[in-house]
Amino acid sequence: MAELDAVRPIRTVGADHVALREQVLAELRRRIVDGEYGEGERLTETRVADDFGVSRNPVREALRVVEAEGFVEILPRRGAVVTTLDETAVRDLFAVREQLETLAAGQAAERATAAGIAGLRTLIDQAAAATAAGDLDRVAELNSDFHRAVLDVSANRWLQSMSAALYHHVHRVFRTGAAHRAPHSLDEHTHLVNAIEARNPTEATNAARHHVQAAAQAALIQRPTA
Repeated sequence: MAELDAVRPIRTVGADHVALREQVLAELRRRIVDGEYGEGERLTETRVADDFGVSRNPVREALRVVEAEGFVEILPRRGAVVTTLDETAVRDLFAVREQLETLAAGQAAERATAAGIAGLRTLIDQAAAATAAGDLDRVAELNSDFHRAVLDVSANRWLQSMSAALYHHVHRVFRTGAAHRAPHSLDEHTHLVNAIEARNPTEATNAARHHVQAAAQAALIQRPTA
């Protein structure tokens, strides 16, 4: 019996529930980010549970998480409603981005490894191919991947943890204007990587600031006023 216990896989109570909750959360977040659930759309627990083919419990938990992340607002007698990224929300988002990304860019220029720089170059090449092919969904994914990679290259674990939810919102904003922004973003990313590779923190910081400000200006053109 002892030998059987030694080889029997250990299962923790609620393990399947946690896995289901995380799957529901990831899919709910994806649908909001990709616009499948639009701004202002009402998301009742019953409706989302039916959409996903699950019970209401993991949906309820997922809605609480996306509320904390800023994707939905829980309103009295209405339930969850997908938040609208109006002018104020976009300005606030990009103000935070500018602080985080300029710091990350400067530190990346100081700390980048050859492998880290090569990874950034690969993402740029992939984004160029996706842009040429008109695959805007892929362009939006690679845009977020690139910015997360710069954070990784900065080797600042605090920046990495603080920005986890932020880039879901960045993706949400970018995808709506990807057709216009893609070629400009590609050039700006290239400039940033050149500065990082040159080990020039000042130039990298300036490149990151210019990129975020240009992205903010483009995003604000598409947003309703508050």
